[in-house]
Amino acid sequence: MINTTLTNEKVADYTVMLCDALYMNFKDAQIAAHKRSIADEINMDYHQSKIDEIMDHGAPIEFFIRTARKYFKVMMKDSGGGISIHAFVDKNTGDVYKPASVKAPAKGVRYNLLNDENREELYATADWAGGYLYAR
Repeated sequence: MINTTLTNEKVADYTVMLCDALYMNFKDAQIAAHKRSIADEINMDYHQSKIDEIMDHGAPIEFFIRTARKYFKVMMKDSGGGISIHAFVDKNTGDVYKPASVKAPAKGVRYNLLNDENREELYATADWAGGYLYAR
């Protein structure tokens, strides 16, 4: 018999790790963009101050989880306070879906958090903008 409580806890932990991977991807992308501008000698002081700000205070984005009946919703809050759904994760199976709407995932499993290889691929390819969720 499968212990659904243990499975749900594992899926919840892996979903938190997905949020962390998404945050780090955004942070790294922001720093890289500012470094490109510095390398091109475009408003160098401004871009260096933005890098310093990110390093000192973090990136201006937040990924968090909202629990629904069947899914964990991976939410994204931007610097302006706007909140959107980034992904759906089935609590029982660990299946990761692209959102179709605020209430439902799109058809077709994109990744599975309970499969070790699949989970590692997900964390390696996860990008804050959600491109990794398009059908492969």
